[in-house]
Amino acid sequence: MAESAPNPGTSRSHASDPGGANNPWAAGGTMFAGVLLMVDGVLEAIKGIAGIATDDVYARVNNYVFKFNVTTWGWIHLALGILLVLVGWGILRGFGWARGIGVGLAALNMIANFMWLPYQPIWAVVSLAIDTFVIWALCTDRSKPVV
Repeated sequence: MAESAPNPGTSRSHASDPGGANNPWAAGGTMFAGVLLMVDGVLEAIKGIAGIATDDVYARVNNYVFKFNVTTWGWIHLALGILLVLVGWGILRGFGWARGIGVGLAALNMIANFMWLPYQPIWAVVSLAIDTFVIWALCTDRSKPVV
């Protein structure tokens, strides 16, 4: 029995591998995740610098379980921002270690922004959405083993 030829523009490896090692969507998502991680890092650093510079930038929050001094939150966001930019750069460079660390840092950033919701709700939700996509993109790309 004759074997049918694949459709033009496709190869057998892609047709039989719906989301595996050669999926260009997953690889593109990983590169985009690296860019978003860097953008999110810059936004976190800006939030951090604003919190460190003055306490009057953010709304006053009373009776909040996770209430820290805004300067403390500023240092937390600044440190996370710097780390996010560095790991995003590592993802763009294709370093395998950066994917695993990127997932961990995005998860930490999600926790920090969830606790930051009362201070700046809109930007915290934007960061939560970015981090959700980053975690998804870094976990679904199987073009290279993480470890």
